Amino acid sequence: MRALLIDRSVPGGLRLGEAPDPVPAPGQALIRTTATSLNYGEVAFGVADAPEGAVLGWDAAGVVERAAADGSGPAAGTPVVTVAPDGGWAELRAVDTALIGDVPPGADPGAISTVPVAGVSAVQALRRIGPLLGKRILVTGAAGGVGRYAVQLARAGGAHVVASTGNPEAHGPALLELGAHDIVSGPDDLAVRVDGVVDLVGGPQLVAAFGQLAGGGTLVSVGHSAGVGESFPFGALFANEGRHDRSLVTFYLLAGQGLSDDLTWLAGEVAAGRIDPQISWRGSWREAAEPARALLDRRLHGKAVLEID
Repeated sequence: MRALLIDRSVPGGLRLGEAPDPVPAPGQALIRTTATSLNYGEVAFGVADAPEGAVLGWDAAGVVERAAADGSGPAAGTPVVTVAPDGGWAELRAVDTALIGDVPPGADPGAISTVPVAGVSAVQALRRIGPLLGKRILVTGAAGGVGRYAVQLARAGGAHVVASTGNPEAHGPALLELGAHDIVSGPDDLAVRVDGVVDLVGGPQLVAAFGQLAGGGTLVSVGHSAGVGESFPFGALFANEGRHDRSLVTFYLLAGQGLSDDLTWLAGEVAAGRIDPQISWRGSWREAAEPARALLDRRLHGKAVLEID
């Protein structure tokens, strides 16, 4: 099969070449991939750390080529969306049936391919904050792929959404259109404390955002685009009236329960047009180096979709 292979001798570190066909385990379906989407972490860390010739890729949409031998999961011919820690940047993918979601017939595979990491991460993060109706929710790094999903989902859940972005003039109008009520350039600009934070930046912004939590509030750490650690100053974790019972939560996407249901639901929302996947770049996987470089340079916001042609 054809696949994007790790090859650090070429620009972008990715080369279209040949790889062995995957051999599914009994609880895995074989998927013929038609589209995949890139995530910042994959190109920033995965390409640098993976061995030569490896096939990466968490996100993939396609059609079931062969159903799982144990009878679980969708039947052959079913359009699906899948998530796994590798194998998405290839024509064929073997994936656990618990990590497969059904896709409405006729849905755009490119749009659906943005769902796994960006969409499900946003769902899982917001779920950890709890019921959203009437709450104030801050999303840091809101201009990225996960952030744009989180803004839309938090607004749909009845929250007052504050979107934080390092360039409010450039990204603010689009985030307001997606459902944000307020735009700030960072947590320190908040005038009122928030009940929950979806943090996609890490570093000093995470520390500042935690300081903006109201009593009983939850910060969910999802992304680490700052690339630096967190150092809480003395007193940051003191609890008194207004700062009591605050929590900082982390999670691993593939350790979550009900991923198949989340994938299926989000695919339906995107297919129906109720969620905009915010595709900023779309093209052939032969041109993967272009969006990968744009992501690394922070020139691409939203999602980049590669079509398997």
